[in-house]
Amino acid sequence: MYRLEWTEDYIRTYVDGHKLLQFNNDGRGNKATWPFDRPFYLILNLAWGGNWGGMSGVDESALPATYQIDYVRVFQKKK
Repeated sequence: MYRLEWTEDYIRTYVDGHKLLQFNNDGRGNKATWPFDRPFYLILNLAWGGNWGGMSGVDESALPATYQIDYVRVFQKKK
């Protein structure tokens, strides 16, 4: 299970309950360093490639592939 916590101070990502990444807001109001307080769209993507972005080619024996998403939930904390 994937999880993303997005607050005005940080963004944290988790997989199966283990934190993988935290990106902190530098508080400068610069959209180049913190663009996450502007309108956005949620995009779910299956990137496909070989090792390190396809440098070694794509293993076509794994195709076709199925990308199934059971559900997506979005929650907003009340202030």
